Amino acid sequence: MKTPASITASFIVSMVASLGLLVLYVLGGQAQLEGVLLGFALGGLGLGLAVWATSYMNVPEEVEERQLMGEPEPGAEEDDTAPLPGMEDLSRRKVLLRLLAGAGGTLAGALAIPAFSLGPNPGDDLFRSGWRAGDRLVNLEGRPVRPADIPVEGIETVFPEGKVGLSDAQTVLIRVDEGSLSLPEGREEWAPEGCLGYSKICTHVGCSVGLYRSAAQQLLCPCHQSTFDVLTGATPIFGPAARPLPQLPLAIDADGYLIATGEYSAPVGPAFWNVDRGA
Repeated sequence: MKTPASITASFIVSMVASLGLLVLYVLGGQAQLEGVLLGFALGGLGLGLAVWATSYMNVPEEVEERQLMGEPEPGAEEDDTAPLPGMEDLSRRKVLLRLLAGAGGTLAGALAIPAFSLGPNPGDDLFRSGWRAGDRLVNLEGRPVRPADIPVEGIETVFPEGKVGLSDAQTVLIRVDEGSLSLPEGREEWAPEGCLGYSKICTHVGCSVGLYRSAAQQLLCPCHQSTFDVLTGATPIFGPAARPLPQLPLAIDADGYLIATGEYSAPVGPAFWNVDRGA
């Protein structure tokens, strides 16, 4: 009995599709065609297994009656070339197993290759921003900012000098009356002349915190109305955000410009970014 053609064809289609998927990925990839090839690879493998299982493995047992052994008829000779009982099934099974191994192996290889595109481990990059000690604060035009440039209850979006537009470094600079501040312990020197710097990325889902209620001295995220008290370290007082906005430590350099003295008080962005640090 020959190897069932439907199973053989299914496994071969799966292998060819997997090899095509691998070659296409190496050549640069094309999302729609990759999806078609992946469908053929999985479909061929699944169809072959299904046909094999339903048609050739669930066979009822049959008991063959044993004939009485007798003397061979005169002149009758045994045919040594005739296959032994069950040998055809055994040969067919070997072929099917080899085809199955080939189809499964090529598919596994095609699925494993894209893992090389994941790149290096980011390490602690997600927990660092573009700010470094000594960076001057510049506005959207790239001009350094002095405290006098920001009126009391005024607000400005600032970046590190030379990094205007850097997403994880965008900071809201607010100037308030120094006597009204009640910052967390250890941050008494972080707000020279009442200038406060907070990350502009909301700690809820990462929206831009760009609205400032000067009368209430509160920052507001327009996405889900999370509200932060700027006088107490941008602690959340309303809405879904559960973590304060990270604060940027500030100072004034010898030329009178505002500079950062280090990183934010915490990683920027949503709270789930902080899981690996146990915060």
